[in-house]
Amino acid sequence: MHSDIFAKEHMAEPATAAGMTLQNAKCVKYAVNGEALARQGSMIAFRGNLQFEKKGQGAGQFLKRAVTGEGLALMSVRGQGEAWFAHEAANCFIIDMAPGDALTVNGRNVLCFDPTLAYEIKMVKGAGMVGGGLFNSVFTGQGRLAVICEGTPVVIPVSPQYPVFVDTDAVVGWSAQLQTSLHRSQSFGSMLRGGSGEAVQLRLDGEGFVIVRPSEARPTAAAH
Repeated sequence: MHSDIFAKEHMAEPATAAGMTLQNAKCVKYAVNGEALARQGSMIAFRGNLQFEKKGQGAGQFLKRAVTGEGLALMSVRGQGEAWFAHEAANCFIIDMAPGDALTVNGRNVLCFDPTLAYEIKMVKGAGMVGGGLFNSVFTGQGRLAVICEGTPVVIPVSPQYPVFVDTDAVVGWSAQLQTSLHRSQSFGSMLRGGSGEAVQLRLDGEGFVIVRPSEARPTAAAH
């Protein structure tokens, strides 16, 4: 049988070490030797002796997800084998985190991560409940985190001289040390007249970076 689909770049090779690698631009392969954590429903294939279980969360985190539709609905992958993760053909990126690093990521952009990383769902300071409730996941520790992005991401440096304003529906993540607040770019009168549709942005101050995607989020139903 012959076809371009059997080209070498499409073939899954056996893993040479535990952990995650990019299978291709749209998919992450995780060689599990113990445990991995991933968003629920993101596994597209696996081989080996692996068990997938919905990961329980504390009552506070579950309440935030139920109210806002944001947060992390996770599953635990245990055993030995290889699993492939993807979500709606979004672009995948692997971030290596070192001790002392802290990254804030929108829950909808998390694909999978090492269990050595700690995460906590927090309300974005200064954002209140505007825009569906800005509850993002703060990752710390040492390990690897795979994130997804619809389209090609734009990484914008943030400096004390140049704060950055981002659409709350387009933001993927940012340096956790940045200060956040809401910025209203329209007057109340302008909104009554129809406005531009971009009334409120997230303002980021300090030293670091912010990652945005070239599209706004599609409406999603709240998680239950």
